Amino acid sequence: MLLLAGMSQYHRNPLNIIVIVAALGYFVDIYDLILFSIVRIPSLQGLDHVPLDMTAAGSFLISMQMTGMLVGGIVWGILGDKKGRLATLFGTILLYSLANIANGFVHTFEQYAWLRAIAGFGLAGELGIGITMVSEMMTKENRAWGTSIVSGFGICGAVLAFLISQWGWRQSYWAGGVLGLLLLGLRIYVHETGMFEKMKKESVRRGDFFSLFTDFKRFLKYLRCILIGLPVWFVIGILITFSKEFGEALGIQGAISPGKAIMFHYTGAAIGSLLTGFISQKLRSRRKAIALAIVGVAITSAWYFTAFGASMGLFYLIMFLLGITQGYWAMFITVASEQFGTNIRSTVTTTVPNFVRGATVLMIYWWRYLAKSSSILHAAILVGTVVILLALVAVFGMAETHAKDLDYLE
Repeated sequence: MLLLAGMSQYHRNPLNIIVIVAALGYFVDIYDLILFSIVRIPSLQGLDHVPLDMTAAGSFLISMQMTGMLVGGIVWGILGDKKGRLATLFGTILLYSLANIANGFVHTFEQYAWLRAIAGFGLAGELGIGITMVSEMMTKENRAWGTSIVSGFGICGAVLAFLISQWGWRQSYWAGGVLGLLLLGLRIYVHETGMFEKMKKESVRRGDFFSLFTDFKRFLKYLRCILIGLPVWFVIGILITFSKEFGEALGIQGAISPGKAIMFHYTGAAIGSLLTGFISQKLRSRRKAIALAIVGVAITSAWYFTAFGASMGLFYLIMFLLGITQGYWAMFITVASEQFGTNIRSTVTTTVPNFVRGATVLMIYWWRYLAKSSSILHAAILVGTVVILLALVAVFGMAETHAKDLDYLE
C-alpha cells in the first residue's frame, strides 16, 4: 500500500501513517454517505418543491446516491488497478468533497437528486482503494487489525455528521466538503503501494473488470464476496434509515429521530468493527468471524421486529446492538481484497462494497413493493430473511484467507 520514503515495505504496527490516512478518508466518506439519512426530512422540507411524499422522496434520493456509487465503484476500481491506488484515492476525495459543498446550495429536488448521484460516484472509490492499500502494505498477520482500525475510526464520521447536523442541513454539507478538501493535504506524506509498483513491470492485464464474469469459478468467488455484505446495507438502508416509520409501526413510546438512530447505530458499528477484527485474529479465521457477525445480525433484527410498545431508549439500544453485529463491514471488504490478485485487487475491493450498496436500491424497492400488500414490518422481515440466508450460504462457500500472501497476479 502507501509507501513512506525510507520505511519498510510492510508495516507491523497497525497504527501507522498508512492506516491513519485511510481512516481519515473513510471518516469523511462515512460523514457524507450517512449525512443525507440524517438530514433527509429537514433538507426536503427546505427545498422549493418536492414532488413526492417524504418517504418516497427519501427512497428516490438514496437510490440516486447508491446508483452513483455503483457506477463509481466500477470506474474508480479499474482506475486503481490501471493508474495507481494513491492517485485514485485522492481523486475520489476531491470529487465527493466538491459535490458535498454544492449540495449545500441546492434549491430544487432535481438539483438535489443529481448532486446525490455525483457525490455517490465520488464516494464509491474511497473505502475500496483505502482497504486495498492497507491490505497490500500491512504484514499478512496484522492486516485485519489495520483494516478494522480504518473502519472503526472511519465509522465515527456518522457521529460527527449527526452533531454538525444540529447547525443546519446546508451547513452540514459545507462542513463535509471542507473536511474532504483538508484531507487532500495529507497526500504529501504518502506514496504508492509497493505491490502496485512491482506489478507495473509485469506484462499483465490490469483492472480487467469483465474478466470477473468470463470464468465461472472466478465469478462465483466474486458473487460470494458481494452476498456476504448484503445484511449490512439491509440494516442501514432500511431498518435504520426508516427507523422513524418502523417506530410508528411498532408502537414505540415516542417519535424516533432518524439522526439519533444513525448516531447510536454507527457508534455500535465502530465498536463492532474492532470486535470483528479481534475475533478474526483470535480465531485465525475470517469466515468464522463473519459468520458469527451475520448470525448476530439475524438475532438482533428479530429483536427489532418484535419490539412492540418498547420505550425509545430500548429501541435505540437495539439499533446500537445492530451496529455492533454489522460491524463486520471492514472484514467483509478485507476478504474481498484477499480473494484476488494484485492486477485486479483494486477493481474487486472497490466494486464489491458498491454492488452491495447498489443492491440497497433493489432491497428498498422490493421492501416498498411488498409493503403495499402487507405492512412495512412484514415486508422487511421477508427481505431481511432472504439476504441473511444468502449471506450465510456465501460465507460458508468461501476460501479462508487469514494470513494469506497477497503478492500474486491473476
